[in-house]
Amino acid sequence: MKNMMLLLSFITLNSPAFADERLDSEILRIQHAWDKARYQTSGNAQESAFKTLTEETHQLTVSNPNAAEPLIWEALSNIGYAYAKEGMGALKFVQKARDLLLAAEKINPLALQGTVYANLGMLYYQLRGWPVSAGGRKTAKQYLEKALEVNPAGIDPNYFYAGFLDEQGNHVKAIEYYKKALAAPPRPDREDADAGRKKEIELALKTRGGNKVDSFDGLRP
Repeated sequence: MKNMMLLLSFITLNSPAFADERLDSEILRIQHAWDKARYQTSGNAQESAFKTLTEETHQLTVSNPNAAEPLIWEALSNIGYAYAKEGMGALKFVQKARDLLLAAEKINPLALQGTVYANLGMLYYQLRGWPVSAGGRKTAKQYLEKALEVNPAGIDPNYFYAGFLDEQGNHVKAIEYYKKALAAPPRPDREDADAGRKKEIELALKTRGGNKVDSFDGLRP
């Protein structure tokens, strides 16, 4: 009987349902840590926080090779690290993020409500002219439009698309999408991220064309 109970415990711990529950818990923890690093931390502390997240999310990716979500969060952590690090030394982390998002796209492009599409679109237009964004505006537009198809009311797809339009000089249309982003429904467990993003949107609406959506200008060749 004792051996049977041990066997049942082993089966339960290694069942798909338990594995999914454990992964969901880890993703939620990473999500909160990312939001804190991005919107409540600055300077060297922010760079250090994102460096730690790149390492933690990489381990999560290795442990869950068939899941898109760890790949996405590893990509977002690398984007955050590049944003905090700045300079040409950060360029490799943006490239890594691009590769991770492309890998996630192959597994499940609709994971996390089209986050893959939204962030690939952002990277391709922010870094046009560099190999990470070969295809430039056309590729960026395609990805951003896919993101809006998946999550038309989402704060990030509308914000990134607005930034793209802003950069192209289409400020009137950009304002329309900034306002859509501002009116986006709240995301569960993303209060800090939503509040931080809305501040960025409000700033964009004030500056009209001077907005830089998660700008990587310092990394452009």
